[in-house]
Amino acid sequence: MFNKILLAVDGSEHGLHAARVAAELARAVKAESLRIVVAYDPIPPYLGEPNLQQAIEARLVNAKAILEAAVDAVGKVPAKINTELIEGSPAEAIIEVAATRSSDVIVMGSRGRGRIAGALLGSNSQKVVSHALCPVLIVR
Repeated sequence: MFNKILLAVDGSEHGLHAARVAAELARAVKAESLRIVVAYDPIPPYLGEPNLQQAIEARLVNAKAILEAAVDAVGKVPAKINTELIEGSPAEAIIEVAATRSSDVIVMGSRGRGRIAGALLGSNSQKVVSHALCPVLIVR
């Protein structure tokens, strides 16, 4: 049923809780793969050098730390774990990865570290639910 699980995390408490839920789901259904994705907004090119390069490096360090925390939260699962860091609009990147990798379900937190929080769901969660081609499990 859910052989290919995509977990989208952003380092928020909701995202880390989603990681634990995705791990439980992977164990329960004996998933084939669990793909953990951290998508981050691109750095605006108008920063110029050397600020641009420093901002890119800082963003990558932060994204890698978020990814490591998610992998730790997932723990041991029977599924093969794949990880991806993607620069781009988080919602669009998550939808694209899910479609490209033929994910059976997307698991993500209800609200994250976005700039503006939605009333009930974060703006990225709302976009993913609205446009994903597969089921989306939103974790609070």
